[in-house]
Amino acid sequence: MNTPRPGSRNLQFILCAALMSTALGFCAPSFAPVAHATAAEENAPRESQPNRRDAGGTTTSQAQTIQDAHDANTVVYQVAPNEADSELKRFLRPNYALFNRGVAANAELLVFFPGTTADPKGSWPFLESGAKAGYRVIGLDYDNGDSVPQICGPNPDPACSDRFREKRIFGDGASKEIDDLPGESVVNRLVKLLQYLAAHHPDDGWGGYLANGQPNWARIVVAGHSQGGGIAAYIAKKEKVARVIVLSGAADRVEATKVWAPWVTSPSATPLDRWYAAYHQKETRADAMKAAYAVIGIPPAHIRAFTLEPNPAAKTPPGADTYHMSMSGAEITPRDANGQPAYAPDWAFLLGAQK
Repeated sequence: MNTPRPGSRNLQFILCAALMSTALGFCAPSFAPVAHATAAEENAPRESQPNRRDAGGTTTSQAQTIQDAHDANTVVYQVAPNEADSELKRFLRPNYALFNRGVAANAELLVFFPGTTADPKGSWPFLESGAKAGYRVIGLDYDNGDSVPQICGPNPDPACSDRFREKRIFGDGASKEIDDLPGESVVNRLVKLLQYLAAHHPDDGWGGYLANGQPNWARIVVAGHSQGGGIAAYIAKKEKVARVIVLSGAADRVEATKVWAPWVTSPSATPLDRWYAAYHQKETRADAMKAAYAVIGIPPAHIRAFTLEPNPAAKTPPGADTYHMSMSGAEITPRDANGQPAYAPDWAFLLGAQK
């Protein structure tokens, strides 16, 4: 039996999506440029990093020109974290909650965590794929200005990563490597968001994803890209979730010695047949991702190796690992002949839509 973890604080909510006209046939939130860490920044020591603590898009950004049409049947809510919880002062980019009308009452919740410095809307096509697969979906913002490779990669102590993730995700532990506050934790943000959704949209079914004031993990699928993939994996190690999807994440190790963080090699609370993962064969840390998935014990049949070239029309900052970003990035993910995300079939597989 898993030990309940404390939550705290309060949350707010703003309804974003009114349905567009039937003739247009879509409903889309407004998108602004999203800041992404370059490959060099993602893995560089913290002291060499630009100041990304507020993660407000003031650094080099990936210009987004999202043209994906949203089905008029899709309901989208936009959440302002600081209105949700007045004590939150940092990382205030909107969260998104969406689902297709007619979604099953007992549908599972997909919670997606973006990568370092990115915000939830930066992976909008993946969120839409989740809704199409029959989930209620949340794209959650969180403290993601620093990454594990930046903070813990140069540290000879393999447990640095465990302390980092425990504090960032659950608000617990004594990590001195990051200054995250308990109320800023991933779990607290998720709990408060679900409470607000349940209170303001009681007919949508959000309350069913809470149990005794904590996430009802048995009904929740956790997914993420890069740092967010590590968050999803760490949660799945500690809690028995419905499914876990790791997109190029969870390769936490001491780079000089290649010693894995203890949590990576620890037993999983989530059965291994519920683990799914992907990486790009040409991304900078592809070998590390493959090795991490093997150490965790993810079934080989549950792992997809992406091979397509990133969208050549995408504008990316110098030094960016475009293959890594293309796993779910809205602008840079490759498109098919019809302009649709070319990885949609792979995402559907990972999401369990092809059962």
